[in-house]
Amino acid sequence: MIRISKVQKAFGSVVVLKGIDLTIEKGELVCLIGASGSGKSTLLQCINGLEPIQGGEILVDGISVHDPKTDINKLRRKLGIVFQQYNAFPHLTALENVALAPRVVAKRSRAVARALAQKHLEHVGLGDKGDSLPSQLSGGQQQRLAIARALAMEPSYMLFDEVTSALDPELVGEVLETMRLLRSEGMTMVVVTHDINFARESADRVAFLCQGEVCEIGTAKEVIDNPRNEQTQKFLRRENRKPLEIVRSSVA
Repeated sequence: MIRISKVQKAFGSVVVLKGIDLTIEKGELVCLIGASGSGKSTLLQCINGLEPIQGGEILVDGISVHDPKTDINKLRRKLGIVFQQYNAFPHLTALENVALAPRVVAKRSRAVARALAQKHLEHVGLGDKGDSLPSQLSGGQQQRLAIARALAMEPSYMLFDEVTSALDPELVGEVLETMRLLRSEGMTMVVVTHDINFARESADRVAFLCQGEVCEIGTAKEVIDNPRNEQTQKFLRRENRKPLEIVRSSVA
């Protein structure tokens, strides 16, 4: 379980998170939606310990992420994170990219790390691309490579930060399909996304963030199809992804 309690985060005088409360249960997929600047990506980085917080607490399996006594590198092994940038090492093959962290961080033998890398390349549909350099892969394949790299550390949780936003539209589907596969296997996932259809189809719950707060949370049917919060309604109308009947009811 990931438990976020009254979390506050600021960059200088700019307050980005204003007392966030959110719990992600084991096996759950929670999508975070909201306008740019609402704090979604920052929240993911706070969960992973990449950004410090100024107030509140984040617990992962009962361990405080930001407690100075916490071995953050050990805890991060439970938290795979994938960003919109692929960040693959260009001089390493796909197999070498995926095997690197298990070998260097987890201290697996070279043979075990390579076997683990091949397993996860196959898992994301890249089993035949192990000898390819990142430059020889499409954008969608590179993003799936990034997912395989995160999975190779065998995390308990996966955090996805706008992983399809940098892709051409025709490549988005293959990445979302990989995420749906992980969902079907019971992986606990927190997904920052602008893909409202993915959130509607795949999420157990959807949280709408606005101005650093969770303004609305519930099932996809509740938050996307029948939003109660005025800010949620405005956001969905602006994205032009809101069902027509909801737009009519909001205007009436």
